[in-house]
Amino acid sequence: MAIFLNKDSKVIVQGMTGATGMKHTKLMLGDGTNIVGGVNPRKAGTSVDFDGTEVPVFGSVAEAMEKTGADVSVLFVPPAFAKAAVVEAIDAEIPLAVVITEGIAVHDSAAFWAYATSKGNKTRIIGPNCPGLITPGQSNAGIIPGDITKPGRIGLVSKSGTLTYQMMYELRDIGFSSAVGIGGDPVIGTTHIDALAAFEADPETDLIVMIGEIGGDAEERAADFIKANVTKPVVGYVAGFTAPEGKTMGHAGAIVSGSSGTAQAKKEALEAAGVKVGKTPTETAKLARAILAG
Repeated sequence: MAIFLNKDSKVIVQGMTGATGMKHTKLMLGDGTNIVGGVNPRKAGTSVDFDGTEVPVFGSVAEAMEKTGADVSVLFVPPAFAKAAVVEAIDAEIPLAVVITEGIAVHDSAAFWAYATSKGNKTRIIGPNCPGLITPGQSNAGIIPGDITKPGRIGLVSKSGTLTYQMMYELRDIGFSSAVGIGGDPVIGTTHIDALAAFEADPETDLIVMIGEIGGDAEERAADFIKANVTKPVVGYVAGFTAPEGKTMGHAGAIVSGSSGTAQAKKEALEAAGVKVGKTPTETAKLARAILAG
């Protein structure tokens, strides 16, 4: 089992012919991802050779879906053009759009998120400014290194890309059902709660690791959801215990004011919901090990 992405997922890449898109398409193919096309209106009708795998380029998401049956799009489109690319994916009603692009204006992210909602949320958006998601041994949609872990029974949802990689590496001997990097911008599509609900419903996920960070109240809301709806064990980590108050740290969403959004406040909210929270990623991994060892 997996959430959102599996071996049968047919993936297209918007922005595949750019330098970043080319690099990561090659890596995704190496991880076994079924990439069926790229999208670039100026290069429609051509194809790109990735070490012997010919990937056709289509003029639009709708055309790519019609010709290939694609159900996932990964977007490596520059920030200025990202909103239009996401809107195109929503209009085509592709079930999953994974927006890797960093630096998209919050106004643009809010606009395409609202647009998806107005269209009935037929397209699940992951990101923006995220590493994407991976179901080890099956499919990889994004930039998560495919060789740092193996298939297993831990589900991971994280705001941070690098902490996603670290946690996957720390628990590589146990392995993961799926790992989802939701991104750290103030406005994102898929939330901690969406992923928690999916992992709760996945019979092959035994334990959930949730990584949050300072700023906003997403982790507090996730804690309320866990308390009411999640029966599986959850361990957590909140990045930013040493962050100075009032200073934006790393991600655009990670700003703290007063007691709201601090690492300590989030830790307390999660612990009140029965989540064991580590002070470091390594400590969090140890907590997960201890629970799985029974």
